[in-house]
Amino acid sequence: MEDRQAELLEVPYFHVVFTLPAEIGAIAYQNKAVIYALLFKAASETMLTIAADPKHLGAKIGITAVLHTWGSAMTHHPHVHMIVTGGGVSPDGSRWIASTPNYLVPVEVLSALFRGRMLGMLIQAHAADRLQFFGDHQHLADRAAFKAYLAPLWKTDWFVYAKRPFAGPQQVLAYLSRYTHRVAISNSRLISADASGVTFKYKDYRIEGPGRYKTMTLEAGEFIRRFLIHVLPKGFHRIRHYGLLANGGVTRAEKLARARDLIAAAEPLNPPQGGTHQDAACEDTSAPATLDHPCPCCGSRMVIIEVFEAGRTPCNRPTTSALMIGIDSS
Repeated sequence: MEDRQAELLEVPYFHVVFTLPAEIGAIAYQNKAVIYALLFKAASETMLTIAADPKHLGAKIGITAVLHTWGSAMTHHPHVHMIVTGGGVSPDGSRWIASTPNYLVPVEVLSALFRGRMLGMLIQAHAADRLQFFGDHQHLADRAAFKAYLAPLWKTDWFVYAKRPFAGPQQVLAYLSRYTHRVAISNSRLISADASGVTFKYKDYRIEGPGRYKTMTLEAGEFIRRFLIHVLPKGFHRIRHYGLLANGGVTRAEKLARARDLIAAAEPLNPPQGGTHQDAACEDTSAPATLDHPCPCCGSRMVIIEVFEAGRTPCNRPTTSALMIGIDSS
C-alpha cells in the first residue's frame, strides 16, 4: 500500500469492470493461464485505445488492473477490476488532459471493442493450439465447432461497467487494500459450519434493494470445490499495470513525475463571468457536508452532487454514473 500511495496522482480515479460472458468463463476454467492473460490484454488494450482516441479523451492514461474469478456465491465469474486515472498525458507529452468530472469514456464503445478484441484473440489462440478442452467441451477442439460456439457472442452486449469517480486518492487506496489480495470468500461472510454443510452470506445481484442479501448452505465438499476453482496457476500475476503505470523504455517513476508536473502546470478553469440567474446559481452547487440521504432501494448513503432551486434546471449533466448519484432539489 505504501508503494501504491507513492504512485497516486492528485486527479479523480474511475473504477471500470470488464466481465467475460459465461460461455467463455466455462472454457476459461480449463485454460486459466491463457484466457486470464487474454482477458487482461483485451481489457487493457480496449481501455488504452478508447482513452487515446481524440474523439473521446485523447490521452495516455494510467491503469491498475486486478483479476477476480468469483461471483458472490463462489461460482466461476472471471472479470477484471480497473482503477483508471481521470485523465492522461497528451500524445505529444506537453500537457495533462483531464476527463470531465463524472464521465470518462462511453461504456458502449468499450463493450464493443472489448468483445471484438477478446473473441479475435480466442480464435488466434485456438488456431495456435494454445487451448485445451475436456468433458462437455471436448468437441470444441475442432476449429469449426469452436467458431460456431463463439458465433452468438459476436451479437451480444458484453458487460463493461464504469463507476463514478472515487472521492479521492485515499479512497483509491482503501479500495485497493480490500480488493488486491481478496480471496473467493472472506471470513466475515461465513456464518456456520456443521455436519449439514457450510452456511455463508451472498448477494443476489438480480434483485435490487435489501432483498438481495441472502444465505446459502453448501455441502462441505461442494464448498471446498467452489473455493478451489479460484486458485490461480503458479506464478500468475493477478495485479497488472498499464499506460502511465507500466514499466517500459521510460520507467513508471519517470512517467508519474512528468504527469505530476503537467497536472501542476494545468490552469484551473475560469469561473463564468456574469450571465443568467442560472449561471450564478451554478457557481457553487456543492451540498452541505452534513446532508446524508439514504437510498430508498438499498438504504446506502447517497452522495449529493448538487442542490438547486425547485423549478430550475440542474447544472450537472446526466451520465451513466448519475444512476448511482443523488441530486437534491429543495
